[in-house]
Amino acid sequence: MKTAPPRNIDEYIAGFPRDVQVILQGIRNTIKKAAPDAEEAIKYQVPTFVLNGNLVHFAAFQKHIGFYPTPSAIQEFKDELCSYESAKGSVQFPLDKPVPFGLIRKIVKFRLKETRKKMAAKKAKK
Repeated sequence: MKTAPPRNIDEYIAGFPRDVQVILQGIRNTIKKAAPDAEEAIKYQVPTFVLNGNLVHFAAFQKHIGFYPTPSAIQEFKDELCSYESAKGSVQFPLDKPVPFGLIRKIVKFRLKETRKKMAAKKAKK
């Protein structure tokens, strides 16, 4: 029997072992501090922060945390992310290594600037 998808980030985090919950909560708190006006949501069945569109997503897996800030953010921080597995719009933080909360904060701040510019450009077109 399939379990119902989480309705909020609290439910999502509660579905993992305690050690992973601590990491997920740390990432959540880091994002909230970096983007206090962003709203929490579940999109694509994973925690998402939204402000002028999707800001970032994150998710837990068996051996890593997936962090999804968009391809432009991965490109912007490619040097700092070089020791992690990454793809076009995502990076994997292994569960057996310290999570780079400072880097996550910087990436979120970058995404805030990006989304603000995008919104300003949309308003200028009107």
